[in-house]
Amino acid sequence: MNTLERGAFRLLASWCRKASAVVLAAAMLFAAAPLDTRAAQDQDQPAPAQSSDGPAYQTQSPEQLQQLVAPIALYPDSLVAQILSASTFPEQVVEADRWVQNHQNLKGDELAQAVDQEPWDPSVKALAAFPAVLGNMDKNLSWASSLGDAYYNQQQDVADAIQVMRQKAQQAGNLSSTQQQTVTSQGPTIVIQPTAPDVVYVPAYDPWLVYGPGIVAWPGWYPYPGIWYGGPSLFFGAGFGIGFFGGYGWGWGHWGYDWHNHYAVYNHERYFSHSTTFYNRNAYYRGGRGGPGAPGRGGFRPQAGIHYLSFAGLPSVLREPSGPSCGTLGPRSASFGVRPL
Repeated sequence: MNTLERGAFRLLASWCRKASAVVLAAAMLFAAAPLDTRAAQDQDQPAPAQSSDGPAYQTQSPEQLQQLVAPIALYPDSLVAQILSASTFPEQVVEADRWVQNHQNLKGDELAQAVDQEPWDPSVKALAAFPAVLGNMDKNLSWASSLGDAYYNQQQDVADAIQVMRQKAQQAGNLSSTQQQTVTSQGPTIVIQPTAPDVVYVPAYDPWLVYGPGIVAWPGWYPYPGIWYGGPSLFFGAGFGIGFFGGYGWGWGHWGYDWHNHYAVYNHERYFSHSTTFYNRNAYYRGGRGGPGAPGRGGFRPQAGIHYLSFAGLPSVLREPSGPSCGTLGPRSASFGVRPL
């Protein structure tokens, strides 16, 4: 490389660093603007006004909600509570899945201690004990974010949809007590609990077959290994030990579901999500990953006139420019970073 080329390279690299700093500063300033984050889930408080630059939440029909909850409706109650709560933090789900994949050497209490240090929501921390569940949410991110959006806005309807799906599975002969889980009925409510106190079995099944006819597969659904079973019934593989998470405030024993009142329970009280992902309708999948109609996993498709930014952890998702090309955000992080108009 001659002197002229080296000079041009340094000049361009310097420009990239300055441009990155300006974008980051502007994004953090915008993200710091005060927000009324009272969720629509709080029945005692009015729902926050939707951002004027994004579409309002569209209420899902019972059939649409049944399609959304089909992949998790036959899980134990506490795991359902964790998944619904964590799905309101899709950016943390992605980060946690990457973290778990990169720390597969950690086991038992060593894993629990490391997870406890992370700044995730308690529900996301709890899912670290179930790497296949976490991986499925990350891989099928369009579905997971839609699930979180629905739970954030239609808690009662989502709970009702889960019970409808359990009744369908039971009528199809695919939901009953086994060595891995106990299924009981409390009036019209079906409750699913692990048989053992310290081991949780996550049933693997095809969510578009196990309930009988009439369930349409989520567009682009990926059958994630470990929780997918191609037959028409449930399959139980190895259990997940949860005893080592018990000593932490976000562990298995702190979660449950109140079917009578239609909400997830955390520490014996109603769980309230403090996520801001779905407060601004443009912040996530509607303007980035794509909704249910998007092909495949709904790759990033920026729309003219819309800023895409993260409401949680901007520095962790923005990437420092690499080389004179100024770099790009990876496809997994694209929905959470700042994009130009």
